[in-house]
Amino acid sequence: MPRISAFFGIVIRMFYNDHGPPHLHAEYSEHEAVYEIETVEILRGALPRRAHALVVEWMTLHRAELMENWERARQGLPLIGIEPLE
Repeated sequence: MPRISAFFGIVIRMFYNDHGPPHLHAEYSEHEAVYEIETVEILRGALPRRAHALVVEWMTLHRAELMENWERARQGLPLIGIEPLE
């Protein structure tokens, strides 16, 4: 699963040929959550409150880039790294 960003111990990944709706996987320590890109809501899993807030902030800033990567993944193209949250 390609890594598209990492910040504050959080790793963001997307699978190729993954099912809809468009989403990403966020990992923090032993926690993992799957976030829908359009709504920024958790589809499954959970992160600690602070890590969740950081992921939501980052996703809000980079929604267009995330959708572009989702489309690239669906086409089997290399994914583009996205700037981390600072």
